[in-house]
Amino acid sequence: MIVIKTNNLSKLFRVYEKPAGLIGSLKSLFNNKFKDIHAVENINLEVHEGEIVGFLGPNGAGKTTTLKMLSGLLFPTNGSATVLGYVPWERPIEFRKAFSLVMGQKSQLWWDLPASDSFELHKEIYAIEPSRFKKNVGELTEIFQVANLLNKPVRELSLGERMKLELIASLLHDPKLLLLDEPTIGLDVVAQSAMHRCLYEFNKTRKITILLTSHYMRDVETLCSRILVISGGSMVYDGQLQGLKDEFGKEKLIKVQFNNLVPDQVFDKFQPLEITGNIVRLRVAKNDVPNVLAVVSQCEDVLDISIEDPPVEEVIEKLFVSHRLKKM
Repeated sequence: MIVIKTNNLSKLFRVYEKPAGLIGSLKSLFNNKFKDIHAVENINLEVHEGEIVGFLGPNGAGKTTTLKMLSGLLFPTNGSATVLGYVPWERPIEFRKAFSLVMGQKSQLWWDLPASDSFELHKEIYAIEPSRFKKNVGELTEIFQVANLLNKPVRELSLGERMKLELIASLLHDPKLLLLDEPTIGLDVVAQSAMHRCLYEFNKTRKITILLTSHYMRDVETLCSRILVISGGSMVYDGQLQGLKDEFGKEKLIKVQFNNLVPDQVFDKFQPLEITGNIVRLRVAKNDVPNVLAVVSQCEDVLDISIEDPPVEEVIEKLFVSHRLKKM
C-alpha cells in the first residue's frame, strides 16, 4: 500500500525585500520589491506502508516545508499529493486522525501541566475510547519506560524525557503515519539510543510508517534502510543508504595499531592520513585495500587492524557537491 505519493509537489514563497536604512525604508513605501524563493521544486516520491524513510538535506533545503505540505499545514504552489488516500491540505477529520506530526523544536505538551493531563486532552481531541486510551498509555509508557514521569510537570523534565512523552502523545490515537521533524535534536547519545529502540519496536509491532528528518546521521543509519536527499528544494537521491555509500563512498578508512612505533615501510607506498603514537590511519581507494593489507601483513608487531567506510556525513556531502556541480 502506498502511504505517501507526490507528483511535482512545489512550494514558492514570495518574500518582501526591505532595503536597509531610513531612506531605503521610505523608498520601499512607493516601490516594493519581492523575491521568489523556491522552497520545494517538483518533488516526486512514494512511501509504502511500514517503511522507515530518512529525509535528509542541509538547512533550508525544504525538508520541513515538505512535511508541512504532507500534513496539510501548507498549500502547495503546484503539484499534487495524496497521504493515506487523502489530499492533505483539504484536512478532512478522518485524515487528521490518521497521522501525527512531531517537530523537535515545538511542543504539543502543556508546559505547566503533567504529561498525563495533556494525554487526557488528546483523548478528547481525537475522541479515543477510554479502554483504547488506557491500553495505549499503558503500552507506550512501558515501551518508552516513562511511567514515573507522567505526573511531573513538563517544565521539570529533561529534553530527552520530554521528547519521549511528545512521541507518546503523538501515538495515542494509533496513527498510521508518523512524520518526525528532528525528533532527537539536542538529545544525548543515551537518549538518542532509547528513542531509536522505541521507534524501531513501534514500527515492527504496529506497522506504522515513519518519515524522519534529522541532521544526526546516527538516526538514519540505525533506523532507515531507504533515504531521500533534498538539496535546494529538489530531490537529488531516492534509494537505499547502502547504494549511496557504494556510489559516493569509494574509499576505505584503515586503522592499524602496532605494539611499538609505526614501521617505516608503511610510509613507502601509502601516504598516512594520521599517525598518533603506535596507531596509523590511512585513507585508500577500495581497490587498494588488498595492497595495504599485504604491506601491513609483512610487519611483525601488528596489534590490530580495522577497516571502515567513510562517515555517512562525508558521503552525503559529496552528493551535495556533485549536485551543485551539475547545476553550474
